[in-house]
Amino acid sequence: MDFELGEEQRLIQETAYRFAVQEMAPVAKMHDREEKYPRELVRKAAEIGLVGPTIPEEYGGAGFGFLEQALIAEQMARVDLGITQAIESAAFGSQNIAFFGTEEQKQKYLPPLAAGQAIAAGAYTEPDAGTDIVSARTKAVVDGEEWVITGNKMFITNGTVCDFMAVFCLTDPDAASPHQRHSLIMVESDRPGVTATPIKGKMGLRASDTAEVAFDQVRVPLDNLVGKRGHGFKQLMHFFDATRTTVAGQGVGLAQGALELAVAYAKERITFGRPLISNQAIQFTLAEMATRIELARQTTYRAAWLVDQGRPDPVTNSMAKYYAGETAVWVCNQALQIHGGYGYVDEYDISRFYRDAKILEIYEGTKEAEKMVIARKLFL
Repeated sequence: MDFELGEEQRLIQETAYRFAVQEMAPVAKMHDREEKYPRELVRKAAEIGLVGPTIPEEYGGAGFGFLEQALIAEQMARVDLGITQAIESAAFGSQNIAFFGTEEQKQKYLPPLAAGQAIAAGAYTEPDAGTDIVSARTKAVVDGEEWVITGNKMFITNGTVCDFMAVFCLTDPDAASPHQRHSLIMVESDRPGVTATPIKGKMGLRASDTAEVAFDQVRVPLDNLVGKRGHGFKQLMHFFDATRTTVAGQGVGLAQGALELAVAYAKERITFGRPLISNQAIQFTLAEMATRIELARQTTYRAAWLVDQGRPDPVTNSMAKYYAGETAVWVCNQALQIHGGYGYVDEYDISRFYRDAKILEIYEGTKEAEKMVIARKLFL
């Protein structure tokens, strides 16, 4: 059992963190305040292989595994989660193509994503179908040589900036099993009938684009079907079993960044004539923060490693995703408390970290949903 990262993996960490410090840090506060999507940073990140890193080399990607993607997410989230999400999600949904797409689909969709020339989205969630994804009602019916898609999606990352999206559609409503009623279909965002409305005023993750997307009799070729008809649910679960390790990496990174902010502040802040960090209560809090982060990190690395070994484990992935998210929220809360009143204003970065953290317990599977997966395994 080897717990050491390889030389290439350490280089990936260094590259991602250097990019975050040099490119993201100077503009993070502005993008948060203005809710501005960092398109230029996405392009720059793509130039050094940080966008869609798991896209195979033959399609222009770096050909890394999901452990490497988690490492990238971790290092960038140490600086800012909003911009990290914008960069990490620029190829979101492409994994569906890599896993289940035809050769023609791979050639069409993957190279422009890896090059930073296109942005993808995954249109899965609906106003009344989030965790209960099999209740999705956006429908796709066959009319001649085309699919005709009608419905609404909610909280879609990259909804207003994407060039195409993988849409979870009800294609076989009469199938015996609810898990065989949906399919994944690629939809270009400039198709007639596609309308994306930005969602503003989010508590955090404000540099990341989020939208409601409506489909009104949108027509796409039958060839836009990804994988097999009626296998959408199965494909989507396989997809999330891989990508949730990236979200776990974000949680680890955000928590690590918050800890670093807390340590730096505690060293410079003088109270009662002494540095705040000389207080044993503060030291104990920092020690617990560091311990929880390391536990989340090791679980995340193992979950991602299992994916790369071709043995993705939904339970380990759920443990990593829920615990890393919960750890990020807890650590940011402690870090803000250490900052005291200064942490409550956005002049200090911990304020943004605190607001951003909460989404990690919600998107790509709420922590309650992850606990359900873990509990089911215990009952078997």
